[in-house]
Amino acid sequence: MLINCVAYQNGRKLAEIQAREISGYLSRPDTLVWVALADVEDAELLEMQDDFDLPELAVEDARHGHQRPKIDEYGDVLFAVLHMIEPAGDGLTVGEVSIFVGRNYVLSVRRGAKKGFQDVRQRCEREPELLRNGAGFVFYALMDAVVDRYFPVLDDLEAELELIESRIFTETRHARSHIEALYGLKQKLMTVKHATGPLLEAVSKLHGGRVPAVCASMQDYFRDVYDHLIRLNQTLEATREMAITAISVNLSLTTIQENEVTKRLAAYAALVAVPTMIAGIYGMNFRHMPELEWAFGYPLALGIMGTLDGYLFYRFRKAGWI
Repeated sequence: MLINCVAYQNGRKLAEIQAREISGYLSRPDTLVWVALADVEDAELLEMQDDFDLPELAVEDARHGHQRPKIDEYGDVLFAVLHMIEPAGDGLTVGEVSIFVGRNYVLSVRRGAKKGFQDVRQRCEREPELLRNGAGFVFYALMDAVVDRYFPVLDDLEAELELIESRIFTETRHARSHIEALYGLKQKLMTVKHATGPLLEAVSKLHGGRVPAVCASMQDYFRDVYDHLIRLNQTLEATREMAITAISVNLSLTTIQENEVTKRLAAYAALVAVPTMIAGIYGMNFRHMPELEWAFGYPLALGIMGTLDGYLFYRFRKAGWI
């Protein structure tokens, strides 16, 4: 589906054009054509391939999707794949945007993501002096928007981790649910990691060494995107380590809780065992047993049982077992 198709000249919006007019505007000097597609049909993408003379292999990647984040060069054309991560209930959905960048055009193909790039287009149109840099600036603006959208997702994951950590110490009886929540959190962190990790290496080629011609005047801007990606990856690693630590703490608390229960059971078993032993001895029905015929033998046996249990209860309470 065609979302936008706009021509710009010297950084200023020239006109919103139809797909059939693209070829004519591409031939104009100092003109940039910026096209945005979403959940595109194959026929529509093939039509764009003819209009922009897009590389065959890149078009195949854009058609099939499910690509690893990357930036490839095909002569004077750059082809980038970025993952778009959006919250969806208790989980995350992963969309994808494929971006073709030529000398005087930018084509974005979005799949599986609800939020588009209308805000990016408005930002670029408010800055004609930067938009005058052409396709390189639009490419930077799109990439910067995608990367910046990772930060709120990561903030939510950090807040989720803090909430789980607080529950670990206050809701010790729900150890299994804590483990499940932490494991789910680790999966979400890996989802973000799979989006940012490969992109870090790809963006590093846009601001240092042999920079593609379309990005030559935008190296400082791509360096800024690279810095953001470094921050994201560092925060991801730190949050992942904290999640692993939280899992270990939860398991340790579970073990401690089980030990406490074991100690209490052992203490109560000892309290029952002493009178059971005495009663068992006097219940063996032998004829000649000490104090068997004595009138105070029964109260004496009960007193001994109570005294021993009282002493054991005192020692267990002092030791913290009860």
